Amino acid sequence: MKNSKIKIIWPNKIETYASEGDDWFSIAKEAGLEIPTGCLTGSCGACEIDVNGETVRACISNIQSNTDCSLRISLTTDPFWEN
Repeated sequence: MKNSKIKIIWPNKIETYASEGDDWFSIAKEAGLEIPTGCLTGSCGACEIDVNGETVRACISNIQSNTDCSLRISLTTDPFWEN
């Protein structure tokens, strides 16, 4: 794991910093956002987020960065999971 912090830009324009390996849910909470959950095993897709245009399932992946740039996050929406 890298020691440098990764800048994350959330849809609400809040910026947080994380280390590689941190989980998406706790870092999103720091930004005042809640990533929806369903099965928590990666099967249902409720927790999908877009990270720099690549869709990841937050429940089965941790924060990673292959570059020195920031990560821009978009929350995926699905009418089935909406209230």
